[in-house]
Formats: sequence, C-alpha cells, structure tokens
Amino acid sequence: MKKIIVLTALAFLSFFSVNAQTGNRHWVEFTDKNGTSFSLNNPSQYLSSRAIARRNRQNIPIDSTDLPVNQRYIDSLVSRGIVIRNRSRWLNGVTVEATSAQLTAIQNFPFVKRTTPAGKVVVPAYTRTPETRQLPIGRVSYTPAEYGDSYNQIALHKGHTLHNAGFKGEGMLIAVFDAGFINVNTLACFDSLRLQNKIKDTWDFVDLDNTVYEFDSHGTYVLGCMAGWLPGQLIGTAPKADYLLYRTENNVNGSEYIIEEDNWVAGAERADSAGADVFNTSLSYTTFDDPTMNHTYADLDGNTARITIGADMAAKKGIFVVVSAGNYGSSSWQYIGAPADGDSVLSVGAIDAAGNRVGFSSIGPTSDGRIKPNVVAQGSAAVSCALSNGITQVSGTSFSGPIMAGLVACLWQTNPSVTNMQLLTAIQNSGSKANAPDNLVGYGIPDMSIARLALSNTQINTDDTRISIYPNPVEESFEIQFNTTNSSNIFISITDASGKKVLSEEFLVTNTGLQVLPFQLSERFSSGIYFVNIIQGNSIRSAKLVKR
Repeated sequence: MKKIIVLTALAFLSFFSVNAQTGNRHWVEFTDKNGTSFSLNNPSQYLSSRAIARRNRQNIPIDSTDLPVNQRYIDSLVSRGIVIRNRSRWLNGVTVEATSAQLTAIQNFPFVKRTTPAGKVVVPAYTRTPETRQLPIGRVSYTPAEYGDSYNQIALHKGHTLHNAGFKGEGMLIAVFDAGFINVNTLACFDSLRLQNKIKDTWDFVDLDNTVYEFDSHGTYVLGCMAGWLPGQLIGTAPKADYLLYRTENNVNGSEYIIEEDNWVAGAERADSAGADVFNTSLSYTTFDDPTMNHTYADLDGNTARITIGADMAAKKGIFVVVSAGNYGSSSWQYIGAPADGDSVLSVGAIDAAGNRVGFSSIGPTSDGRIKPNVVAQGSAAVSCALSNGITQVSGTSFSGPIMAGLVACLWQTNPSVTNMQLLTAIQNSGSKANAPDNLVGYGIPDMSIARLALSNTQINTDDTRISIYPNPVEESFEIQFNTTNSSNIFISITDASGKKVLSEEFLVTNTGLQVLPFQLSERFSSGIYFVNIIQGNSIRSAKLVKR
C-alpha cells in the first residue's frame, strides 16, 4: 500500500541546484567528510542561530553529522556529468541523476561507499484531492463559538486549556513536509499566516524551487489542522506558530519511489538548519513502484529505512518529530509505515470524534517489538480548511498527526526549557491508556492539561487552605473543596505518584467563592498516594490524596 497522504544566506542554502533531468535517480553514499572546509568550531557557517540555540538549550553537542557533505566529492561527481539533486549531511551522501555508464565510472572512487537506486524521473504533475465532505455553516450547540466545528478535535486532548492560558504556538517553528500546498497563498483560512509573515520558508525538493502552492492539496488540509484561522468555524491547534512548508512528496501520476525519502531527509536538514522546533510528517512509506525498493516488516525496526534514520536523527538534534502512523489498519499489511517506526518520534494513530479507534489506523508493533503508534488523535471527520474557502472534513492519520503536532508546539511553549524527549514522555504518560498501552492506540488519547502539569515547574502544594480533600485518607467517596475568584472552566485531574493520569474531569464554575465537588473512586484506584490537580487558566494547584 502506498503513502497516505526566514533563512539566512548560509552555506546550506546554496546546496540545491536545478539541472536538466538526464537520467534515473540514485543515492550515492560517501565514506567520510575528510578535508571539509567547514569546522565544528564555527557552526554558524551551516546552522542558523536559532538551530544552535536549540542544541544549546538541550545540551546537544554539534558533531560531524552536522558538517555539510564534502564539496570536493560532489565536484568530482559533477565533473562526470552527474546531476546533483539533493544532499544529506546526516547520512553523508547525495541523490543524483545519472546514467549507468556514469555510475560505473564512479564506483571505484575512493570516497564512494555505495550507490543504490532511488527512482526515476516522472512528469508531468497532477492534482490529487483527498476525499472530503463540505460541512454546513452551522455548528454544534455545545462547542465554544470561536472554535466552531473544530472544537472536538482540540477538546479531546484538553488542548483548549493551553489556548485559554495564552499558549497558541507563538514563537514556535513547525516544519511541514508534504506533497503540495494548493491555495495556501490565497485562502482566507490562512490570511493570518500571510499577513503576519508566519510562513518563514518554502522549498520544493522535487522540482528544486520555492514554489509549493501547487501540485497537491494534501498539505493544504494538513496545514489547516494546525494553522487554520476562521473564528466561528475553525481554529487550528497552533494558529500562532511560524511555519516552514516543504514539498518532499511527488504524487505525479500516482508514482512512488524511494527518492521521496531522500527528499524528506534533505528537507529535514534544511528545517533543522532553520531552527525548527517541531516536524509534522503526514507521509508513510511501505511499498514502491519498483518492488525491489519495498520495505518489509523486518525493515520497520527503527534503523533501516533512510527516512526513519533521518527522523530519528532530527530527534537527536532536539526536534520534536510527529509522524502519522499510516492508513493500513484495514489492509493485509496492517502495520505502520516508515518513518513512524522511529524510536524517537511520536507516531499518531486515528480515532473518531467519540475517541474510538478508526479501523484504517495502522497498528504496531515495530519489528523489534516496540509499541506503536505512540498516541492517537482525531483522524476521522477532522475539520480543516476547504479549497474553496470555508471548512471541510477530512479523514486519515494524515490529519490526526498535525492536530497533535500543533498541540505539541503549544505545550512546549509552556516550558521551553524541557527537552524534546521529556516532552514526549509527558505526552505519553498523560494518555488515556498510559497504564496499559497497546499496539492499537499506544498510550491512548493525550491530555494536554496533565502533560502541562507534568512539565510545570510549579511545586506540589499540599496546603489544604488552597485545596481541601475530605475525608483524607479516602476509602471511596470524598469531596474536593477550593476557592475561585472568577467564573471559568476548571480541569481536575488525579495522577498517581509516578505522574500518570488516572482520572480527568472538566467543570464549568459559574460562581465565585468556595467550590465543593464530590468524587467517587473506582476500583482502578489501588491503595497508595495520589495527587489532585486543579488547573484554572495559568494557575495549577495540587494536593495530596491518600487511598486506603
């Protein structure tokens, strides 16, 4: 089954050449970077200040994988008439167009480690539109007016608690890798992105130019889930973030070649150099037009597919990588595709509006036995921007991924000092199945209010003048008493001593003063210590609860 689907003038930006299409594509891997003109002591030659700051913030050293590919090696290939398409410093190689004779000529070059087929030239382009359904103008009565029909896909994860507290992605940079972004440059849904200059870079790694607003609408729908802004109809999960839009996927004539993985890695490195915080990849690879390139289930071990190696490398550079799990759940394959098998990426499966797993959502485990997907988000009838303005519904893990990626950016905004792996752990531990993860939905539906609490520097406050629990110790029934000074939604969660959520409830407080809320513990509460957490706007209050 096939896919689902502002930079400074640094040296890395000059690495993309446009040349005549002369032959089939191949991956050429080099043996080393000896004699490079770049230095680890001067990373500003190839990394932006934002990228360097991300590494410093997470104590990630700059190493040889950050150094650009040796230009002398590339010049030697070009001298043989070989056309350079994209290059990868992480994997130390280049994607080229070359004839069989040209490949034979370079086989004995001492710096060439290996060459492997990557695909062929495919023309012309065409437009592919995912199955969509236009929504009526009206909205469900219980949703807040500003979110309209998009409320559910955010509220499932308590994502609106982040927005209500002022975290909508400001200052975060999200890179989106897809097949094209038709009409993003004209749709009213993206007016705020354009007017506020929030699209910081675009590049087409297929055609090697900066025109990405054509070819395919898949990326348009993906971006709409995160950045869409039509108050009263749609608010994306990270509407105030900055974005990098990269076309790495080539859907020409429905083709599928492994060169698209190489395109992705090149895009990931450009996004890394630009200082991206979060990646969204709504792409999944298993089989190709040339069966010799197919990934077997054994390949899904986190270490084999080039795109997976690149995704994990991005995570090692401090980037939070979000990957759609794939839409293979109802097929004979069933399993996730690459790069969702990465051990350091957050792969996202699909649920419906009620929180039930959707049958098409790919399952795990990876071939080496790890749980996948990591978590789930709404991927059935998700709301995004329509191509003719307004909103539409789209389905697939292609959309559960960006819904989660936007929330990840907002969550990280609450505490930028934590590492990407600390963030991933907090998100998993906040999941509805954190105590019993499986290979259908992973750790379940993440709760952003719980994850935020886990990442918060707020000390646990056991002063019962702020929160009173009676009786305490508790056998079955108890009351939580606390004071409020304004009416608003509050979120009460109970976590165990390890920080895993065991209960979560939302309440609307319409009066001020003393609040008394009754609770009943179920059999899932074993004897031990728990923490009751009350989240109201930017305030997080906690108290200890002892279960007999």
